[in-house]
Amino acid sequence: MSRVSTQITDGVAHVRLTRAAKKNAMDFAMAEAIVEAGHALIRAEDVRAVVLSGEGDTFCAGLDVLSFAQLAQPEILAKFMERTHDDCNLMQEVAMVWRRMEVPVIAALHGVAFGAGFQMAMGADIRIAAPDTKLAIMEMKWGLIPDMGGMVLLPQLTRTDVIRRMTYSAKPFAATQCLDWGLVTELADDPVAAATEIATEIAGKGPNAMKAAKRLIGLAETEGREAVLLAESAEQKALIGQPEMMEIVAAHMEGRAPRFG
Repeated sequence: MSRVSTQITDGVAHVRLTRAAKKNAMDFAMAEAIVEAGHALIRAEDVRAVVLSGEGDTFCAGLDVLSFAQLAQPEILAKFMERTHDDCNLMQEVAMVWRRMEVPVIAALHGVAFGAGFQMAMGADIRIAAPDTKLAIMEMKWGLIPDMGGMVLLPQLTRTDVIRRMTYSAKPFAATQCLDWGLVTELADDPVAAATEIATEIAGKGPNAMKAAKRLIGLAETEGREAVLLAESAEQKALIGQPEMMEIVAAHMEGRAPRFG
């Protein structure tokens, strides 16, 4: 059964969770499919932005409860400490692959984004949610902790008391509340359409400059002042006067869209 689909149109990759009958609940097969899709897009030279969404009436309801029985198996437990994807295990890479990607990723959320789905969404650069979407760090409900990169991503997005409130309670919170907390970027009645509009706008910008901007923002989240200032200068020096910049300047002067190779 298919778990994930990918379609690339005009430089925008649409990655959809396709387990709608199960509310896109994540099992190990879906985790592998998500990571595989993400890494394929990292290698795709024609992709300039990604929209991440779920089919059916929800984005992702979290870990499939039928997968809980597998978690305690010795061969599965052993994999928790394996760093199979750089500094991540498989489940952490479900979220972190989107930060690892060179181009911007926009998550379109509707229905619910619980547990695994919530952490995956936090890996996106931007999150657009329908107003009635519910979000939750759901793991404590099952006697577990968030372990899919959430504790790397969440401190970059919101306050520690918010993280503690959501983690300790496992309570679903409305997208409107999560907007105030910085976990949702914008609200939209049709989040996929809104995310696609943003991705299309991004795809029309200079691809090298966009990748440099994502690198620089990522560096600024983890490094100190000196390293960030030096990186700003180095990234800008690599862009100034290059064919991409010159084409953008010419396009603006001629009143047309820039053409990139």
